[in-house]
Amino acid sequence: MPIAPFPAAGPPDLAHASARPADAWPERALPGPLVWRMVLAAVLALGLAGALAGWWLARAAVQEALQRLEVQQNDEVEMFARLLSGKIEQNQKMLRSVADGITPDMLDLPATLEWQLQQGLPAAQFFDALFVVRSDGALRVHQRQGRFQRAVPPELPVRVALERTLTGGRPQVDVLPGGSVDDARLLLTMPLHRDNGALLGVVAGMLRLQSPGLLSASLALPQRPDTRLLVFARDGTILAHSNPQRVLGRVQDEPGLADALARWPTASSDGLAAGAGTTQVLPDAMVSLAGMPLVQWTVARVSDTRALLSPLEGGLRSAWGQVAVALAGLALGLAAVLLWLAQPLARLRLQAQRLLEAGPDAAAPPVPGQRSSGEVGVLAGAFEGLLARHARQEGQVRTLRAQWRAALEHAPLGLAVTRGGEIDSAGQHLCQTLGYAPHDLEGRPVELLYTAQVRDGIAALEPLPCRGPVRIDEALSLRRKDGSAVWLQAQGWPVLEGEPEAGMLWLLQDMTLQRLERRSPAWGATHDALTGLENRQGLEQRLATWPAALQPPQARAPGAPPPAAALLFLDLDHFTVINDAVGHEAGDQILCHVARLLARQMQGAGWVARLGGDEFAVLLPDCSEAYAAAVAERLRSAVQALEPTVQGRSFALGASLGLVVLEDGSAGADVGAILHAADMACYDAKRAGRNCVRRRPVQRAGAPAP
Repeated sequence: MPIAPFPAAGPPDLAHASARPADAWPERALPGPLVWRMVLAAVLALGLAGALAGWWLARAAVQEALQRLEVQQNDEVEMFARLLSGKIEQNQKMLRSVADGITPDMLDLPATLEWQLQQGLPAAQFFDALFVVRSDGALRVHQRQGRFQRAVPPELPVRVALERTLTGGRPQVDVLPGGSVDDARLLLTMPLHRDNGALLGVVAGMLRLQSPGLLSASLALPQRPDTRLLVFARDGTILAHSNPQRVLGRVQDEPGLADALARWPTASSDGLAAGAGTTQVLPDAMVSLAGMPLVQWTVARVSDTRALLSPLEGGLRSAWGQVAVALAGLALGLAAVLLWLAQPLARLRLQAQRLLEAGPDAAAPPVPGQRSSGEVGVLAGAFEGLLARHARQEGQVRTLRAQWRAALEHAPLGLAVTRGGEIDSAGQHLCQTLGYAPHDLEGRPVELLYTAQVRDGIAALEPLPCRGPVRIDEALSLRRKDGSAVWLQAQGWPVLEGEPEAGMLWLLQDMTLQRLERRSPAWGATHDALTGLENRQGLEQRLATWPAALQPPQARAPGAPPPAAALLFLDLDHFTVINDAVGHEAGDQILCHVARLLARQMQGAGWVARLGGDEFAVLLPDCSEAYAAAVAERLRSAVQALEPTVQGRSFALGASLGLVVLEDGSAGADVGAILHAADMACYDAKRAGRNCVRRRPVQRAGAPAP
């Protein structure tokens, strides 16, 4: 048998518990085990999130630092390669200037050639050694350190380079390693040509590799254990190095560089030959290479990644300590906040415990073993009281359902609720109109009631293509049970705004007789065929009789203001743009939407007429000017909020309204003057910026124009 934890008078009203006096609650209450587990889980989650975030940030910082170092080192190697290539090109230009100063006659006159090299060609003094060879291989000049060596032939590597230039007829650049660092030389050769292009001879200049004009010590990086800058030839001979002792060594002996060269793709060789720099990041080193195509040298820089990242890693270790301290502080703060937030739960637990222990008049004592310990078990008793409230609420729901069923059975209009394309419920009046019993319609698809006209798209129980609250006001051709057609005026509202699954509430009124009346010639003479509203002729007939419809003076209460009527002239703003954009047929659909909107807004409060095109009029009987102005503003806002969608495009509408108040003093004005005054007031609204309301008085017959 269930325990009754609350008094017989009913469960306590927990919704008004906060309104109790402060002494009704304990000042402090210790949290239960569930709260402590929640606090522990929150602290662990905070620590784990902080650790993961710190690890991710540290990893991202290392990756970012490596990328920056990679770009920086690659740019430095490329710059060094371009600088060294520029030096060699400058030396070639100087050798070419020497070659341009040697004429064919000088090759047959060694004394004249020597004088020219010493006096007429200052660029010849730049080179450590200079050789001039005739096309037949005869050595004409051998100058070394500014002195001519007439009887001393050049060494074999020089002769080989000279012969290769004589054979190929193109400039050459060769490296002569020698036996030591100081003996390494760079040999530049330049062919001599006659005016007709025939080969005349060869001039060659020699420079020491370690000379200021080439690989000077100032070009290299300072000697550091974490980075090395070197230049090596195609055969692997090191020509320059941050450590001078490694010059003329083998590049294969360089730590880290040999591994990079072994891993280098074959396609990258062409890139190096073209002078482009590239960088590899190895586990222990960062290697950047840049080629020099003219001499087929390669500039390399090898950096120790661990040494480069050591400052960053030290900063990260310091940051980790600070993060740990910060996380500990945040964990303590989070635990304190959670315990503070859990105080109402702890107090509620104590209060529920008191209810369970209040005695036989308040509740039956708890039965051991029927509930769990902790907050969940203690609060279970309090929640049993909520079940009683739920039972009362179910009773209220049953009452509401009975009231809704009574409305469905006795309402003089057709009521229905559709949901998910099916009829959820239908009123007795609607069922009689369609020839069905209520149980025949409920749960059936809405398409059961559609006629062929509806299926062809004339109208259906679907929302209009507009934004905001959905309201339907459409004449529907539905089918009775016997197959005959019936025309109903349909108005629909969503049961819950923004929740289509809740369904639509429909109010349907039989309009079959009214539709038959519309087919009569008398109705067509005073009504608009497109919108079903009154036309200009119908409005003029009402205006012609408006003074007689007003309350006579003798029937007014003493001190009451004289009655009046009002005419509103409404013109849609920029409607021609919509017609031009989607066509007149779609524009007519929008006009029908606006007509239904105006008719719905003025139900029982005035007459709506379409004067033609996008112009409408509203006649308000027996109203004050303030009321007419409020109605005009309401209509303007409703049109602005319509935003219909036609052919997949949404349009923003606006309306300019003119207001004319028809008082006793304007009874002498004819219908034309009233319409003209309203039209001019609407024109004033257009000139004032559109989408607004303006007022004008009515000019009586014979009165001067304003």
